[in-house]
Amino acid sequence: YCGVGCGIIAKVRDDNIIAVEGDPSHPANRGKLCVKGTTLPQTQDAPSRLLHPEVNGQSVSWDEAISTVASEFKETIEKHGPDSVALYLSGQLLTEDYYVANKLMKGFVGSANVDTNSRLCMSSAVAAYKRAFGEDVVPCEYQDFEQAELFVFVGSNAAWTHPVIYQQIAAERERGAKVIVIDPRRTATCDIADLHLPILPGGDVALFNGLLTYIAMHGYLNQSYIEAHTNGFDDALGRGDISVAEVAAVTGIHERLITRFYEDFCRTEKVLTLFSQGVNQSADGTDKGNAIINCHLATGRIGTAGAGPFFLNRTTK
Repeated sequence: YCGVGCGIIAKVRDDNIIAVEGDPSHPANRGKLCVKGTTLPQTQDAPSRLLHPEVNGQSVSWDEAISTVASEFKETIEKHGPDSVALYLSGQLLTEDYYVANKLMKGFVGSANVDTNSRLCMSSAVAAYKRAFGEDVVPCEYQDFEQAELFVFVGSNAAWTHPVIYQQIAAERERGAKVIVIDPRRTATCDIADLHLPILPGGDVALFNGLLTYIAMHGYLNQSYIEAHTNGFDDALGRGDISVAEVAAVTGIHERLITRFYEDFCRTEKVLTLFSQGVNQSADGTDKGNAIINCHLATGRIGTAGAGPFFLNRTTK
């Protein structure tokens, strides 16, 4: 599921949702809904919906469920120590819930074994933003779609994973925006692409380091922005120095296509780079994120309408 956070208007009868429709005044979806949104009423009566605690497939009371967990934890810890147990949390929890869960495990049980699906989903993007900006902040918003002139999808099949966003971008393409898709597979998102780069898995850092090098070599650096808002740029440029030919060897993409992508990025003022799980869920996901961010910092295409490195989240809290 995605993290667009669509606004929904629900029609209720006798405390039951009988129909839903998109909220036309909501800034995220403007009245549009994907198939998951439109079928929300079906979930309230779905036989698979979990309405109560279960132990070994059997319904139990909350008191019995809590007692079972507590006794199993106690017995396991006494036999094998505090690191023999763990908590796996959900990305749907609130900040306060995370706080209490961490206090329970780290402060009371004495173990750091706390994980969540958010780590697999987005922690590498969080780390990339923090490394670049000092905090976890996405410097873009959905309203930027209306201003963008070039959309670059990296590791994102938005047609399936973010269909409402995909529809908005498809509409912007009809009005003249360009779309580039960087993905090993030719996904459904490529249906609206002006250019598809079939990159080999693991080649993202090289591709965007190559873009950074190209930006510097061909006079596209925004020196005033770099001097006013960045540090360590020369070091980053030196470490990421790579030619188009070398990028082609690493990524498996023809040099002509690489150069076309680089030129489109450099010559277009308002560029949104949209990246998701294809970037995040890898051993070097953070480096991939920073390679993307660096190109926006180098050109000053960040913090302005219609431009920036935009991580498309999978979960909404």
